[in-house]
Amino acid sequence: MPKRLSVSRLLLGLAAPLLAILLAGSAAAQLYDPRSQPESATGIGSHELATAKAHMVSAANVLAAEAGREMLRAGGSAIDAAIATQLVLNLVEPQSSGIGGGAFILYWDKAKGALQVYDGRETALASATPDRFLVGGKPMPFFDAVLSGLSIGVPGLVRLMEDVHRDHGRLPWAELFAPAIRLAEDGFEVSPRLHILLQLEGAESFVPAARAYFFSESGAPRPIGYRLKNPELAKTLRAIAAGGANAFYEGPIAQAIVDAVGSAPGAPGGMTLDDLKTYRVKQRPPLCVTYRIYEVCGVGAPSSGGVAVAQTLKLLEPFDLGTTPAAALNAPAVHLIAEAQKLAFADRNQYIGDPDFVDVPEALLDEGYLAQRRALIDKVHAASSVKAGQPPGLKRQSFGADATVERAGTSHISIIDDDGNAISMTTTIEGAFGSHNWAAGFLLNNELTDFSFRPVDAAGRPVANAVGPGKRPRSSMAPTIVFDRARNVEAVLGSPGGSRIILYVLKALVAMLDWKMDAQQAADLLNFGSQGHALELEVGWPTVPLALTLRPHGHYIAPSLMNSGVHIVARRDGKLEGAADVRREGVALGD
Repeated sequence: MPKRLSVSRLLLGLAAPLLAILLAGSAAAQLYDPRSQPESATGIGSHELATAKAHMVSAANVLAAEAGREMLRAGGSAIDAAIATQLVLNLVEPQSSGIGGGAFILYWDKAKGALQVYDGRETALASATPDRFLVGGKPMPFFDAVLSGLSIGVPGLVRLMEDVHRDHGRLPWAELFAPAIRLAEDGFEVSPRLHILLQLEGAESFVPAARAYFFSESGAPRPIGYRLKNPELAKTLRAIAAGGANAFYEGPIAQAIVDAVGSAPGAPGGMTLDDLKTYRVKQRPPLCVTYRIYEVCGVGAPSSGGVAVAQTLKLLEPFDLGTTPAAALNAPAVHLIAEAQKLAFADRNQYIGDPDFVDVPEALLDEGYLAQRRALIDKVHAASSVKAGQPPGLKRQSFGADATVERAGTSHISIIDDDGNAISMTTTIEGAFGSHNWAAGFLLNNELTDFSFRPVDAAGRPVANAVGPGKRPRSSMAPTIVFDRARNVEAVLGSPGGSRIILYVLKALVAMLDWKMDAQQAADLLNFGSQGHALELEVGWPTVPLALTLRPHGHYIAPSLMNSGVHIVARRDGKLEGAADVRREGVALGD
């Protein structure tokens, strides 16, 4: 039994039953809900805080981080390093991201003093209609949709990488592909996490080409340490390195994607060559708010992550959460954070969708509106339920109650380069191993299941996050950059985790900005938060005393394996700090 898996089972075996005894009404069933924990926990590692003077990369796999650092050492920009890192992640962490998916990038150009958002989110096909996931007027089973062609959106990552490289790259485009091509041809050792996740998914959930790559003929997952080679992906990457993004969105690779979507098990998806050829990245305005003495910036719609993070911080700003590491996880602060998150999630669920299709309210961060919402926070008692507010200037469009289920795949890359440029990049193929469908050496996303399966609610009101042709599904990705008052970068961070991304990023921000923890302490801190109902607490021994101190507040506590993957690069005391979440296999590397 791999050691990391046994650690997770030990936590479940010891902490969860004790919590269930201690906490009346505890939602222990969430521990085993595959939709709340779709990319499973694989144990707890041990990471030391990394420090550097010139540059730093934090990513989910050491081989990927090494590729990024290789580009920085060659004089490359943060963008160059991020692209090289991402391409290797496609190979060594295929369950989480890759060229079959999409990403959001938040980029700080220090010389120009410019902060930019690049939206490389996947899009629905031109043929996608609001009833895409309905059978007989009812939503189809969630995992049937995930594994079908219906779930696959038009990938955005390759076009995104080309666009940001054109704007901010220094090294030649083809040079960025060299580490990934080398590893694809020579092979890499299967990591414990990849092995365990393959074991949990099972061979039969993959299409034959993916099954033959990840499993033996008998259906056993490739063992830990197995040298896995992917010459098919190497060929694909060579084509993109030579021909740019057009080599992906047109020609043989595009045809392979269309064929895979059309022959997917369960139901074909209907993707066309024109769907791929017409994909475009969108630049959007960054979303920034002041929080205490800092400026916290993220991405807005179609991601809900930046909005929910910003709204929660502004709701919390007048409250004293504590100001030292000793104050971390104090019960009054955890209570207040959860109550603010409930309000933010209620608005997020109701109002956020693709802004090219939905009139997302502009006043969700209006000071007057926030004051009204803040007045709903009881400093002592937990709210049992919270409804969306009515921000001023709300358009006449009627917003229906949302029915989206969001899975927790994804990866995050944080980088600061020699010149002080910074990139926060959250990247995804949605759930673990995406749709389990395969084309030209890579997995295809299941991003369209991020739409609400029900296009209207029980009252007949249209849902903001309903499927639509060319529409981008709502996301919770929250790439974040924190500045000081002089607009110097204080921290670059983000996390995978589905809708819990918002909770993980907020925890790390409060840990660093309020509780003055270093980057590694912030990443490793016990996960907690609320998405609107229960107060979710990460299973582990620190959970028990925290849960007991929270009992007077009346929270409905749900213990869970909250499998974050926070990656942070911060600047403190004149040095760079790097952190990688102990819950995954990442690392921070710098010089």
